[in-house]
Amino acid sequence: MVVDTSLITKYFPDINQDQISKFEKLGPFYEEWNQMVNVVSRKDIESLYLHHVLHSLSINMLLDFSPNTQILDLGTGGGFPGIPLAIMNPEANFLLIDGKAKKIKVVEELINHLDLKNVKALHKRSEELKMKFDFVVARAVTRLDKLLELSLSKISSKHYNTLPNGIIALKGGDLDEEIGEVEAQNDVEQISVSRFFEEEYFNQKFILYIQA
Repeated sequence: MVVDTSLITKYFPDINQDQISKFEKLGPFYEEWNQMVNVVSRKDIESLYLHHVLHSLSINMLLDFSPNTQILDLGTGGGFPGIPLAIMNPEANFLLIDGKAKKIKVVEELINHLDLKNVKALHKRSEELKMKFDFVVARAVTRLDKLLELSLSKISSKHYNTLPNGIIALKGGDLDEEIGEVEAQNDVEQISVSRFFEEEYFNQKFILYIQA
């Protein structure tokens, strides 16, 4: 795998050398672990930085998390979007959960490998969590109605960021039906990722923001 973080520095020119170093370690780590656990689609591993890392960081184009913001990555899988966001926002706090123990094991190994102090990973379902968060983030986890059902009760009413607390979901394709199922009760803001990134891959990728 060619490790090239220029995609990241292209859009985030102010990141420091420690952050660059952590992003550089992601590629070799996922390539090695993907041989044992299907963390990232095998046809996608060569495009890790575009399809997974930069895509995750589109959330940071929408919002810079304030220090001590509490963020839940629901259904993190192999650590997306939580790990890239945690590298980019070292003063915010992230909890990454997933119902698949094998994937959480990989994420725990990655947290240790990168020495990330602002991230914890748990093998839990969202229904088991009793904590409150400022934001719930998710990437291609489930349909929007289900995501809202799992997330809304976990969001705190105290706001610390320029964007009010809520759910930030990364999804692709035609989302009219999913949005239509929930828009009577929830205002869904749909933002095209191509507004932030010029690469063709993002043409049908969207950020959905739902204020809690």
